[in-house]
Amino acid sequence: MTEFWKEHSRQATVEEMMLDSHAQELTQHELPEILSLLPRLSGQRVLELGAGIGRYTSHLLTQASHVTAVDFMESFVEKNRQDNSHYSNAAFLQADVTKLDFPKNSFDIIFSNWLLMYLSDEELTSLTERMLGWLCPRGYLFFRESCNYQSGDCKRTFNPTHYRSSAHYSHLMTTTLREESEGTEKQVFGFDIVLSKTVQTYIKMKNNQNQVCWLLEKVGRDTACQEGFSTFQQFLDNQQYTRKGILRYEKMFGAGYVSTGGPSTTEEFVNLLNLKPGKKVLDVGCGIGGGNFYMAKAFGVEVLGLDLSANMVDIAIERAMEENWPLPCSYFSVFSYNETHTRLEVTRSRMRNILG
Repeated sequence: MTEFWKEHSRQATVEEMMLDSHAQELTQHELPEILSLLPRLSGQRVLELGAGIGRYTSHLLTQASHVTAVDFMESFVEKNRQDNSHYSNAAFLQADVTKLDFPKNSFDIIFSNWLLMYLSDEELTSLTERMLGWLCPRGYLFFRESCNYQSGDCKRTFNPTHYRSSAHYSHLMTTTLREESEGTEKQVFGFDIVLSKTVQTYIKMKNNQNQVCWLLEKVGRDTACQEGFSTFQQFLDNQQYTRKGILRYEKMFGAGYVSTGGPSTTEEFVNLLNLKPGKKVLDVGCGIGGGNFYMAKAFGVEVLGLDLSANMVDIAIERAMEENWPLPCSYFSVFSYNETHTRLEVTRSRMRNILG
């Protein structure tokens, strides 16, 4: 991995860091999209892993109380320090994340953009466990990865990247647990998915569905709760709608559908909506996206599909990648629905950002 990035960090440019000749134009549209998905930064301690030359660092620094920006390439770290060291709330660290460690509860938010795909499965599992420890309870992890295949157009003599499926990341993150002790008390923590979605900038500019991001929250796990599920989302993804179960439902109800009616009922209802090209549609409870694909293809509308089941959305994203069809497209998101008023307001704010 070191040799790969030595080859692609000689000038410390954004094109090198993104491995894409259109990096400037992509950044102009992608950066505000990604930032809009983050939780509140004001007063928060942020750890930025794989910070590169600081494409996001300067924006995080303007809002967070402190940002620790980490990268393992010296040229990238120096460029970031050169551009952002005038901020009094910044720290720059050259380090290998596989060897990195911090005290427990050191950060409120961890931000990572294109890092995990450069780690082996063993390294990824280890880092996930350590990130759970570094975050304070109710802290957030945001990460974004290229899934399934390469995205950037930069020529590479070799490519050590692991293009995992979105389902792989979702499963790993939600099944990793960490036990923490506070005096004589012990508690188990894990990650809940708050949000998982495809990056719209890459769909619109490159017809590329493989850019996926997640927002996770560190929460306590009640290992004594009934059947081991502390949330309805966990119940859905581990019992009601396992991946195998979803595919069995699809065989019963038709390609792209997991409930009665399937394509015929969808067509009947959608034809009543007077859809026209350019309109935007929000599909709540989108399942694996059969209705979304139908509306986008038949009527030329943009569709945002939401579902509580991460397994449903993972399959929908995979189907969108397989289709590789031109715009307009469907976007898929997982949302964690919360009962308290404060958390509901956060969800409403994030929904407004996604819907534009």
